[in-house]
Amino acid sequence: MARKFLYIVAVLIVLALAATFAYRIWGAELLRQAMVPGARFESQAALPADSYARAEMWLARPDQPGNPALWTPEGYAAAKEPVAAVFFIHPTSYLNRAHWNAPLDDKEANDRAALFLRGQASAFNGAGAVWAPRYRQATFGAFLTSKDDAQKALDLAYRDISAAFDQFLKEAGDRPILLGGHSQGALHLTRLLHERVAGKPVAKRVVAAYVVGWPVSKTADLPRLGLAECVRADQTGCILSWQSFAEPADPSLLLDTFDATAGFTGAPRAGTPMICTNPITGTPGAGAEAGANLGSLVPSADFSTAALQKGVVAARCEGRGVLMIGNPPEGLGGQYVLPGNNYHVFDYSLFWANVRADAERRLAAYRKQRLSRLFGLSRAG
Repeated sequence: MARKFLYIVAVLIVLALAATFAYRIWGAELLRQAMVPGARFESQAALPADSYARAEMWLARPDQPGNPALWTPEGYAAAKEPVAAVFFIHPTSYLNRAHWNAPLDDKEANDRAALFLRGQASAFNGAGAVWAPRYRQATFGAFLTSKDDAQKALDLAYRDISAAFDQFLKEAGDRPILLGGHSQGALHLTRLLHERVAGKPVAKRVVAAYVVGWPVSKTADLPRLGLAECVRADQTGCILSWQSFAEPADPSLLLDTFDATAGFTGAPRAGTPMICTNPITGTPGAGAEAGANLGSLVPSADFSTAALQKGVVAARCEGRGVLMIGNPPEGLGGQYVLPGNNYHVFDYSLFWANVRADAERRLAAYRKQRLSRLFGLSRAG
């Protein structure tokens, strides 16, 4: 009986190794088959002009009861009188392959988006009041294919984002602005920077743009985004960006799609260096040990809440601009880690407290600069 048991164990080990080997070779293709819609893109009309004037079109806004972006872990609290206005674009929460774009009333997608806002947009609630729109997001599978349908789905989603941004600017008044997004949200944010911020008066009010979980080419994108790369921890009017991977990392699923496209300058992105901000230091320079991490959000089993743990995740930029976090952290990951040890889902939560401190530091620097300019003008007058 013991010998039979050992045989069974040996067979299970062989099967597990074979499954792991097959996943590493064919994982991306299996993911594409499971997630890319089989039907053609369904054209949809633009939303009515006043859509985002309605409260129900926002997943988060300052006057919203139960605003998920106001959540904070123990020891933190949202600002009672926030100085800045934050426009945050949530990542893909629609995983259904039945449609290329999510219906606005899809409960599962909206509930998942609210969870993302709790773990991501909440990092900004110490600096500003958060607006996060509902939008007809492209489904997850749109990022796994080069079909024309995928680009059409992304274009439809961006039209909603652009309309929401119009309303946000009306609501924000003359306050300083923080822009944030993750994954698909960060992709739409790059286009928003290119089309709605670069060269426009609003650019002078942007404290920083957090383009997280989507690559930004330093040569093919950055020159057309209207803001510089953040190279100092107190710099304002600049862009931060990173994508998190544990060891051993394989970013090919990310880079293969990115490298097949042209940037906002029209030049190919293939092989170009990407912005990689170390979120612990707020700069693209040297790496940081885990001890410098002010706090990572470690979620509960059902992701309904999270606790902050200090000093558990390190960070350093490598290669073309991938953020390495070392060995996989305990309590994070599981089924939500993407192929290649990609900790994409946790790009914000791994560094939640540092992102919060970064936003507050840059806002303070922006206000100081603004006061200095006003004082200088008053003296000149």
